[in-house]
Amino acid sequence: MAIQELEDEIEMPLYKKRIPIYTRTVKGQFRNLKTGILLLAYATYFLLPWLPWARPSGSHQAVLFDLVSRRFFLFDLVIYPQDIFLLSLVLFISGALLFFTTGLIGRAWCGYFCFQTLWTDAFMLIEHIIQGERPARIRLMKQPWNVEKVLKVGGARVLMLLLSFWTAFSFIAYFNHNPEFFVRFFIGDANSTAYYGVVFLTISTFLAGALLREQVCIYMCPYARFQSVMYESDTLVPAYNLKRGEGTAGRIVAKTGVHTLEQRQAKGHGDCVDCGYCVQVCPTGVDIRKGLQYQCISCGLCIDACNTIMDSLGWERGLVRYDSENNLQKDKPGKPHLDFMRLKVLGYAGALILMLGVLVYNFETRTDFEVRIAQVRQPLYIEMSNGTVRNRYEIHLVNKVQLAEQYLIKTEGLPENSLHFGPSGNPLTIQPGKDMKIPVKVDLDEVTAKSTKSFNFIIVPLSNPEKQVVRHESFDSEK
Repeated sequence: MAIQELEDEIEMPLYKKRIPIYTRTVKGQFRNLKTGILLLAYATYFLLPWLPWARPSGSHQAVLFDLVSRRFFLFDLVIYPQDIFLLSLVLFISGALLFFTTGLIGRAWCGYFCFQTLWTDAFMLIEHIIQGERPARIRLMKQPWNVEKVLKVGGARVLMLLLSFWTAFSFIAYFNHNPEFFVRFFIGDANSTAYYGVVFLTISTFLAGALLREQVCIYMCPYARFQSVMYESDTLVPAYNLKRGEGTAGRIVAKTGVHTLEQRQAKGHGDCVDCGYCVQVCPTGVDIRKGLQYQCISCGLCIDACNTIMDSLGWERGLVRYDSENNLQKDKPGKPHLDFMRLKVLGYAGALILMLGVLVYNFETRTDFEVRIAQVRQPLYIEMSNGTVRNRYEIHLVNKVQLAEQYLIKTEGLPENSLHFGPSGNPLTIQPGKDMKIPVKVDLDEVTAKSTKSFNFIIVPLSNPEKQVVRHESFDSEK
């Protein structure tokens, strides 16, 4: 009862106030890897909308999601709404790849490739350039508002806002033809949707990268919550070697009497000098020495920080490193390694390979045009006054190439002159990326109608007759 009364007296806040994180810069292989990925990602994202690409029809832009003509241009590849199955496969492959990498190396996506991480890194770099290193930024935030604080804080915010704006503009540019859109946008002649989109994305990018930062990863991102389902004891994650770092007497700063390894080991202290550098470089404020935490995004900066300190002391690297729980629990941990031979990882790999195979097969077997034929069944058939029986069909043709194409529609298994077209004529021309619905009638005399149960439609592209398509259809003449 006493415990219950004590719990009743404790007020738990509904919202925990954010404690600002002032990260320290660090040098090392993981920092270099993150910087390289950031530069590659930014170059790709910001330059692709401006990359010209010659094609027979449509915009001469390498990557364009043209919603007006309902075509997505990806270099020489053109995706149509009919290819929605391919998009589903790509999304499935992306999910399987995420699960596969998480099972092997934890939240590597979050640490290196996630948009939130990339833009937050850029905003932190802006702060570092304008406001200085971590101690200077902490001191700046604590001091009262003056000219220096206004210029440094305001200057950083303005640059972040400009980067957010250009991020938003570049995203909208993927849906418009550049540089025409660039001119129309800045003279106020663009579609209102473009302005709304840029404003919304500018604000959301600024909030996520400049103000919220780690809160997006910790509270808003669902991946942080279900990642544990994919983790196993053999998954490689940034980890602290507890036995080596703590010893039997715990960690202690390197000072007189416990400065060398021999002195520390003699008194039972571990190799961790409790400098806090690993915590100071962490973008989410995680203390890796407390074990695996869901806030950790596996960026590896704590490893660079710890290795820097070990190098300065002349001690062995690897106190903090990518390692698995199983390996670190051994009396003498071995060299960290990727363990592929696990049921869960093999399952993800199998699904990934299977879907990649299906995707490649679908691309290899794509046709230059698509045909769908539907029999009009209201009524099922029509008895004409001259005794002939009429069936009606609707042929839907989609031209999936970037040149206009002529299509000849024939039948197999029917007498000549039994196929009748409307005003569209035969052959008919369909413009690139367009579709057409062609109503056709099949008229058979009473005797032929009774003996005909089915026939074939043959659609022939005149520029490439060997790619003709045959569709089997039924003919109805009796109830």
